[in-house]
Amino acid sequence: MNDAMAAERTSARVLHVDLPVNSILHIWLKAMVPGVQGTLSFVSPNGKFGEVLATNTEEYSFRIFHVFGGGHFELHYDLETTSLSVAYWFTPSDVIETGITVIHTNPGNAPPDLPGGYHFRPPFGWMNDPNGFGRFGGRPHLFYQHYSHGLRWNNMHWGHAVSSDYLRWRHLPIFLFPSEELGSRPDKRGGAFSGSAIAQPNGPGIRVFFTDQEKDRQPEEQIQLTATSADLFSAGQAEVILPRRPQGEGLTPDFRDPYVFRGPDGLWKMLLGSQSAEGGVILLYDTEDRAAAGGWTYRGRLLVERRFSTTAIECPCLLPLDGPATSPFTRWVLIYGLMTSEDPATGRKNLTMAEVGWFDGQTFVKEFEQELDFGTDNYAFQAFMDGDTPVGIGWLANWADAGPTIDFPTAMTLPRTLQLEDGALLTPPIGAAESLRSQILDRTRLASGAPVTFINGAVEILFELAEPGLSFDLELDHPGTRLGVVCDDDGLWIRHAVGDAPSPRYIALGARPRRIRIFLDYGSIEVFADHGRWAGTKRIDGFAPIRSARLTAGPGAVTHATVWALKP
Repeated sequence: MNDAMAAERTSARVLHVDLPVNSILHIWLKAMVPGVQGTLSFVSPNGKFGEVLATNTEEYSFRIFHVFGGGHFELHYDLETTSLSVAYWFTPSDVIETGITVIHTNPGNAPPDLPGGYHFRPPFGWMNDPNGFGRFGGRPHLFYQHYSHGLRWNNMHWGHAVSSDYLRWRHLPIFLFPSEELGSRPDKRGGAFSGSAIAQPNGPGIRVFFTDQEKDRQPEEQIQLTATSADLFSAGQAEVILPRRPQGEGLTPDFRDPYVFRGPDGLWKMLLGSQSAEGGVILLYDTEDRAAAGGWTYRGRLLVERRFSTTAIECPCLLPLDGPATSPFTRWVLIYGLMTSEDPATGRKNLTMAEVGWFDGQTFVKEFEQELDFGTDNYAFQAFMDGDTPVGIGWLANWADAGPTIDFPTAMTLPRTLQLEDGALLTPPIGAAESLRSQILDRTRLASGAPVTFINGAVEILFELAEPGLSFDLELDHPGTRLGVVCDDDGLWIRHAVGDAPSPRYIALGARPRRIRIFLDYGSIEVFADHGRWAGTKRIDGFAPIRSARLTAGPGAVTHATVWALKP
């Protein structure tokens, strides 16, 4: 059947696209009928000039097509024989500047349409942990755990985006893929799990480190790989650098999430999360290899976490806070997630801890600790040194709500800086967050106790109390969730309840804040009290916007309040 005849069939589909010279298309397609190839044809005004094929009926097959000449083109396929999941194009010469252009997604993997939404979301599919967060080639880059073909966790890829200000992102081509064998079936057996990235010391580009997971692989389900990229958007061949867990340590098969950084002794260090009979474990490696390409040596357990019944430590990171990494007086912050942990006092799960202390390259001595986020939905947090400033970002969710059996479109948190002040770790949003303010909605009504109506779901609220710790109740009108921010004798907490179901108590016990800054977006609330001394992040199910707010407090308690509408 020729393309003209196929176009007459009701199952025929045609995508129209205008392409510049030297365009690359990334396409995922699947055969619908065993024994019949799935086919996507490329048609120019002069007729058909190419096609990509797939025989797999279980999972989408990745195909690359290069169009050398520019112009208007059509992509033809037939729904009876071919399913198309994702198609996008880019030009290699300027993709960092322009990003990819998505031609097609399916309803099952398309991103939500959220006017004014400002949190990072993938252009299609599932997303979880941030990976490889750093500044490379002069710009912030964000990699992330990703599955393209649905809104549920499956065999992992690395998605990729680039920004100029951490807030407005351009999507780049998929960076890492699961192995060919894993990618052939959507069976949730593994893929390219979480990791980190460093700038290449001896040339342009980056080196990434990641965990390769393959369920039931012997002797190790999880091993550590590295790959390089000179162009910052395509990865070279990955190589194994750690094929086995440390022997004789009594570790579970959990051995993942390599975080690589420069230590105070000038050596590259690597942290990995695991679990032993004693509790969650952070493992320390280092290497004298200047390129960090190999020679990794196990140095021991950096930390053992015995509380909260965690089944493994995930996504550890370690970086200096208040001075150069080489100074013995500099304090460092060690951040890590506690998978399946639970705080029995509040019912909150999957906590993230932050310990501040000193690191000499081999041992970490804790001075104090605190939770990174009392709302717990700032998970898998990853930070790096952007010059002299620590900057981090987290997955705006955690595994208490997400899972491989539910659709779960999600986002990243607002990026945050990390600061040490008066014996506490502060994690305020980056200063550029003020650039999201598009118009003032109110400067008087909220402070007086009157309701303030929002024009969409993207809002910032800032108010200050006459004295630290004065009680208040900020009620937020949401159609599906009882929502608010409260300060009372117990501390600062986020009200979050759905129907009659019991809810954990998302509370910073004993907090006595004075300045409250709240960011609302479709599906989330982020609370920063006293410049991030207490931070609480909570995902809200669905994408219905919060419609209004009312602030109740004692006479004279609120000195001023401002509400802004936001837009990216």
